[in-house]
Amino acid sequence: MPTTTKLQLWELRAEFALRLATLYGNEVPAYNTLVDVSREVNEDFIRKNGQDAERLGSVQRVTAERHGAIRVGSHRELAQVARIFAAFGMHPVGFYDLRDASKSSVPVVSTAFRPVDPEELARNPFRVFTSMLAHDDRRFFDEETQQQLETFIRARTLFPDELLELADRTAREGELDQHDAERLLELATSAFKLSTAPVDHDWYFKLEGISAVAADIGGVPSTHINHLTPRVLDIDDLYARMEARGITMIDEIQGPPNWEGPDILLRQTSFRALAEERSFRYADGEVRPGSLRVRFGEVEQRGIALTETGRNLYDRMMAEVDSWLAASPSGTPRAEVAEQVWRKNLPRTEQELALQGFAYFTYRVADSASAPRTGSASLRKLVETGVLVPEPIVYEDFLPRSAAGIFQSNLTDDGSRDDGQIGTPYDIDRLSDVLGRRIFDPNELYSAQRYASLAEAQRILGITITDIQSNL
Repeated sequence: MPTTTKLQLWELRAEFALRLATLYGNEVPAYNTLVDVSREVNEDFIRKNGQDAERLGSVQRVTAERHGAIRVGSHRELAQVARIFAAFGMHPVGFYDLRDASKSSVPVVSTAFRPVDPEELARNPFRVFTSMLAHDDRRFFDEETQQQLETFIRARTLFPDELLELADRTAREGELDQHDAERLLELATSAFKLSTAPVDHDWYFKLEGISAVAADIGGVPSTHINHLTPRVLDIDDLYARMEARGITMIDEIQGPPNWEGPDILLRQTSFRALAEERSFRYADGEVRPGSLRVRFGEVEQRGIALTETGRNLYDRMMAEVDSWLAASPSGTPRAEVAEQVWRKNLPRTEQELALQGFAYFTYRVADSASAPRTGSASLRKLVETGVLVPEPIVYEDFLPRSAAGIFQSNLTDDGSRDDGQIGTPYDIDRLSDVLGRRIFDPNELYSAQRYASLAEAQRILGITITDIQSNL
């Protein structure tokens, strides 16, 4: 009997990302322009900076890298999404509450599905930021609207049983033959295709009055890709080139500023949501054409993952920028203020970022001859003498404030919310219960990489490395 080639989860994931990119490019042609410009920027950046350009990832990985974003409406739908992504080796990582991350009405909580093993990330780091509508949050939805939302969402089917059953088998077995793989990819890709079914006009725009995000989730009969995001090595250059091509970008780049020190966390921007033709069914039963502006093209530049100490510092720096701008009548650009705050608080070198415990690094043995023969040595001394070389761990996750900022920049208005009401409590544990599986804590994943490299360094050098904990 002839053998059948089996596809591994990472191969399925890579093909899934490619098919979604083709789908989204056909639906939103400006996305193809964004990809083309991103490729140009990356190639030019590599030519200009040489090997240093690949400090946070090879150009092959960066150019191929994408993250997508989708939105679902209920616990049931989110749990089904988790089953589908598990078939591609993508697991829930991180909890993001966007409800309080923006002044606009963004009534969602989110997680991101991605590979968690460093080798899997290196093979293909496809991620999907997935938001769930908090339709029971009284700040946004009164009891009547909540009940209407629940009835509407309960009546729809986003994912066919065949897809869910095939996904479960794939995740369980860890591979799939070519015939079944083709069927899985076909079903999974089509599940995120923009529906051509008419949208109930009155229901959609009732929700849009509360939140455009809520309308995009609970006002349509299916889900779809909200955006697909290429990775770029110089987001400021990308922003300028897109504007030069006549594509309107949002007002600013979200996240850390562009400064002379190490790149940290994540910088994001997007072109503004474009009008897309949709058909609407009106109360009299007639279907008429119209348009919606809900989808946009996002791009990202990834930096170094911060430790909890570093994230606390980042949050304080962002608050300082906000406070300064609120108190200043001069109209100084936000980026200029942020650069000053960054220079005051952050080390200017990767080495000090590592040794002061602000960011995650792995450690490579570079000069074992200079290490002590026995006993112990401090991490700082081993790094400063060149025995160990810190290598940055790329931030693979997201920032609630930046995500909400992108959402907000692409909304037609802020919607409505009643902050006199009490919001529904969500955290990583409750969302894990919704999913029926553990949501990984990003810090635990980054820490595991760090400690694994230090354990290996101790084995190679035959000594104990001290002060490992004290610099975190």
